[in-house]
Amino acid sequence: MRYNFSMGIDRVIGEYLSYLRVERGSSPLTIEAYAADLADYQLFLEECGISDPNRIDRDAIVAYEADLAERGYAVTSVDRHISVLKSFHRFCMREGFAQDNPASTVRLPKPPEKLPDVLTIDQVTRLLDQMTGDSPAQLRDSAILEVLYGCGLRVSECVSLDLADCLFSEGLLRVVGKGDKERVSPISGCALRALANYLDHARPSFAKPGRPCAAVFLNSRGTRLSRQSIHKIVAKAGVGIGVENLHPHTLRHSFATHMLAGGADLRVIQEILGHSDISTTQIYTHVNRAHIKEEYLSAHPRAQL
Repeated sequence: MRYNFSMGIDRVIGEYLSYLRVERGSSPLTIEAYAADLADYQLFLEECGISDPNRIDRDAIVAYEADLAERGYAVTSVDRHISVLKSFHRFCMREGFAQDNPASTVRLPKPPEKLPDVLTIDQVTRLLDQMTGDSPAQLRDSAILEVLYGCGLRVSECVSLDLADCLFSEGLLRVVGKGDKERVSPISGCALRALANYLDHARPSFAKPGRPCAAVFLNSRGTRLSRQSIHKIVAKAGVGIGVENLHPHTLRHSFATHMLAGGADLRVIQEILGHSDISTTQIYTHVNRAHIKEEYLSAHPRAQL
C-alpha cells in the first residue's frame, strides 16, 4: 500500500470525491451533498488549527458533532454528517492518507425517543361525558370508549373480547393480547357500568336470532365489530372535543400516563397493559416528566420571563 501522510485535508477531500464519482459511480447530487458536508467539516477543523488528516482524532470529531447540534441541526442531519465522516475517514486510512480511522468508534447520534400522544384528564373527561344517548349504537360506542380508556386495551383486544371474558363478579376482563398471551385487566367504575349497560340494553338489539356471536361488541349485522369501525368511533368522538384524528391507542397511552401520575406502580401498569418488557412501560415515566414540565412552564409566573 502507498502512503501519503503529507497531503492536506483539502486535497484528500478532493481525492475522496473523485473516488465517489469514478469508482463508486455516485450521482452528481450525492457528490454535491458530500462535498458540502466535508467543506463544513474542513472549516471546523481549520478553526481548530487542524489541516493534516493525521492530526484529526476522535475528540475532534466528537467536538464537531457537538458543534452541529449547537448550531441547531436536527438529529437526522447530524446523523448524515457523521455518516459522511465515517465513510471519509475509512477511505483515508484505506488509501494511505492517514494512519488510523479516528471515526471508527464514534457512534451515530441516537434519535430522540418519540413520546406517545396522550390526552389530559380534562380532555378524557370531556370525551367520555359527551357520549350521551340511549340508542343501541350510542350505548355501544360509549362502552367502547370507556373500556379502551378504563382498561388500557389495544383496539385488537377490544375487538376480540367475548362474552365469556367479562368476569364482572370478579371485576375483571380476560384479555388476549399480542402473541395470544392471556391476561386479566381490572374493570370497575364508569367502564364497568357502561359495559354492563350496553350488554343489558343495547347488545340484544344488535344480536341476530339464529346467528349467535360470542363477541362483546357487535355491528348492525350481528357480527363482531371490526378494528376499522372502532377507529372511526374513536375518531368521531375526538372531533367532538376538538381533537382531530384521535386514535384508540392514544386512550391506552392516556390510561397508562394517568395511572402513573395517580401513583400506580410501574410493574402493575406493565401487567395491566400486557407488556412483556418493563422498558416498554417506562416510556410513560418520560411522558409524565414532560407533562410536569409543561404544567410548570404554563403555571409558574416567572418560568418564561
